[in-house]
Amino acid sequence: MSLYRDEGVVLRTQKLGEADRIVTILAKRTGKVRAVAKGVRRTTSRFGARLEPFTHVDLQLHTGRTLDVVTQAETIRPYGEALASDYPRYTAGTAMLETADRLTHGEKEPALRHFLLLVGGLRTLADGLHEPRLVLDAYFLRSLAVAGYAPALDACAKCRAPAIRAFAIVSGGVVCGACRPAGAAVPAIETIGLMTALLRGDWATADASEQRHRGECSGLVAAYLQWHLEHGIRSLRHVEREPV
Repeated sequence: MSLYRDEGVVLRTQKLGEADRIVTILAKRTGKVRAVAKGVRRTTSRFGARLEPFTHVDLQLHTGRTLDVVTQAETIRPYGEALASDYPRYTAGTAMLETADRLTHGEKEPALRHFLLLVGGLRTLADGLHEPRLVLDAYFLRSLAVAGYAPALDACAKCRAPAIRAFAIVSGGVVCGACRPAGAAVPAIETIGLMTALLRGDWATADASEQRHRGECSGLVAAYLQWHLEHGIRSLRHVEREPV
C-alpha cells in the first residue's frame, strides 16, 4: 500500500463494525476521499475527535483496495466547536458540507476550488461576522459557479438583452420579457442585486440588504441549486425553519 499525505475537511462519517468509522473527506489535492479510521469510536482512540464533521484536518493515509486507511490525523482548525453552540450557524454549515459532497461527484478527482470555497465558507461562519443564511447563500452561488452553473444575473440568460423581467431556474437565471417562460419568478430588483453581491463577495451590500430581499434570495438560490443537483439538500429543511 502506498502512503500519502493531504489536508481536508471532514464532510460526513458512518459507523463501520464495532469501533471503526468510514470518513468522507474533501481533500485539498486528492479531492473527495472515503477512508477507514480504525478504532476511532473507542474512548482510547488517539484521533477520534479529530475526524468529526466540520474539522479541517491534516491526514496521513494508506491507499487501500476499496477504501483508504487513515493512519495519522492532526487538527488544523475544528470549525465544529464554533458552530455547535449556534443553531443557525450549525445548520448552515451542515448544508455546506452536504452541498460540497453532492457537487464533488467522483472520488479522488482534484477539486481544489471546491475545497478552498468550503474552508472559506466554514471560516466565515465560525467567525460570525455575517448572518449565517447570507454566508450559506454566498457559498451556494459560488459553488454553483465553480461547478459551471453560475446563474445569469446581469443580462437575459437566453438572448443577453439587458432588460430583466424575471428569474427562471430552467433558463439559467434572469430573463427578459420576451424570453420569460411560464411560471418564472418575478423577484424584486434588490433581490437580484443581493444575489449579485453574494456571488461577487460584496459583503457591504449584502449586509445592508433588507430581510424581505434576503428571504426571497434564499428561496431562489435554494431552488436553483437543487434543480441543478437534481436532488434536494436535506439539511435545508432545518435551515429554512430559521426566520429570515
